[in-house]
Amino acid sequence: MRYLLITYLKKPGGQIDEQVGFANKVKSRDIATCNVIMDFKEQKVMKCVVDGAVVPTSYEKLHEYYGRVYPNVVEQLQLANDPRFDEKK
Repeated sequence: MRYLLITYLKKPGGQIDEQVGFANKVKSRDIATCNVIMDFKEQKVMKCVVDGAVVPTSYEKLHEYYGRVYPNVVEQLQLANDPRFDEKK
């Protein structure tokens, strides 16, 4: 796991669902459909779009936010991309 993929889906009643996924590679479909793509190996934000507008933000801010919302997911991604664990891959 290298990338955190977040997609927001707006339902007819106005409710917004959030789908969270991981990937080792980002596909063109991911770039087209995901709202947030974070690269944990390079520690950068590849994409952050909300309601069709690009949101300028830093990796650190998103890492902190998603670390609070999805602590287990962020921890797994950190461990999988920590250079100290390269020999286990």
